[in-house]
Amino acid sequence: MKRLGNIFDKMISVENLVLAEQKARKGKGFQRGIKFFDKNAGKLIAQLHYDLENNLIQPPKYHTKKIFEPKERLIFVMEYYPHRIIQHAILNILEPMFLKHFISQTYASIKGKGINGVRITMQKYLKDVKNTKYCLSFDIKKCYPSINHDVLKTLVRKKVKDKRVLNLIDMYIDSADGLPIGNYLSQFLANYYFSFFDHYVKEVLRERYYIRYMDDGRILSASKKRLHYVLNECKAYLERELKVKMKGNYQIFPIDKRGIDFVGFRFYHGYTLIRKRIKKNLCKKVAKINHYKRTITDKERKMMIASWIGWCKYSNSKNLQKTLNIYELCK
Repeated sequence: MKRLGNIFDKMISVENLVLAEQKARKGKGFQRGIKFFDKNAGKLIAQLHYDLENNLIQPPKYHTKKIFEPKERLIFVMEYYPHRIIQHAILNILEPMFLKHFISQTYASIKGKGINGVRITMQKYLKDVKNTKYCLSFDIKKCYPSINHDVLKTLVRKKVKDKRVLNLIDMYIDSADGLPIGNYLSQFLANYYFSFFDHYVKEVLRERYYIRYMDDGRILSASKKRLHYVLNECKAYLERELKVKMKGNYQIFPIDKRGIDFVGFRFYHGYTLIRKRIKKNLCKKVAKINHYKRTITDKERKMMIASWIGWCKYSNSKNLQKTLNIYELCK
């Protein structure tokens, strides 16, 4: 694919900015920044177009907050106007380029993929019992914070040559150490960054059974010895080319004895279970519903349990469903 040039004018067009704003507000109409924007939307869009055209946009000012589910992370929150709108405007133009570069076995932050895509692919892989006896499980250490700015900028320039667009992207890259978690643009930049590792695993190491969900990867093989070799090659590539490190908790193990713990499931040859922690949380939620069943409505009960129905639906958990009386709770 040729490098993208002469795209800045299209990116900052009023039509693209209006579309970007519509996407940026989805599911967030209650936020103060959107309510402020709605008071004078037309004027603010025109001002944003002018500021972008004349290089008047200043770097974002973040406030941070900690979240603790599924693990403790520091989230960077930027103002709705102008920066969240600008990031959507950038991706309206660049997203097709990113998606073309991604391999089909990467799933995080991609429309139409996600956890269910991982499940389908993993179950498909495990049908080849002979060639999936062992699993290499690994995580990339501090995925977002450890991303090297110079390396990322070089990689972006492999696909984009419009200097004004590059200056805008560089501003967001340099706005925090690594990449700020919580930014819409960061999701794509991080995925793009590690997509070069994906291509290395698939095209150089030629590993057939490989899946990555952002910083979390699994490689399946018939040979434990082969996976030890692949592990060393992957660690070397990450450190040499991307300037990041693999966590020390990597493991190589027989799948039939332990199962593959990945994206909320535990995968075996022939069946799939729910991860133990999710199962415990489901049991706690059902106990809470049963305790308060006289004081909550049917609708409220369904809302409380709905997110767990999917885990049960796509796993072999009939005994669990029967024990907890899941579907009766949702009638």
